[in-house]
Amino acid sequence: MEIQSLTKYARMSPKKVREIALEIQGRNAASALEMLSFIPRKSARLVAKTLKSAVANAENNNNLSSDDLIIKKAVVEQGPVFKRFRPGARGTAKPYRKRTSHIRIVLSDEVPTK
Repeated sequence: MEIQSLTKYARMSPKKVREIALEIQGRNAASALEMLSFIPRKSARLVAKTLKSAVANAENNNNLSSDDLIIKKAVVEQGPVFKRFRPGARGTAKPYRKRTSHIRIVLSDEVPTK
């Protein structure tokens, strides 16, 4: 059985969040949460929040034990981009982009086969 959780419009660049999401893929959910608590980055907090939500979905909606859950997929997709401008030299405008991301975590209770 697969259970998923989705965090949309997270105010962080997808590249920064993907670095953390790739680290937890394929791990046990409990050990991944413990590992994320020791990473001092905002992206780790965002991924941990999504992972906790997925575990809660599995426990409450499907009556599964959190000890048996494995992270099947941790996908980070690009969300909408806010386009802003900063003042530049001689009255010019310098554009920059504030990126957002969508974090999707899929948990499974089956043991993966290699």
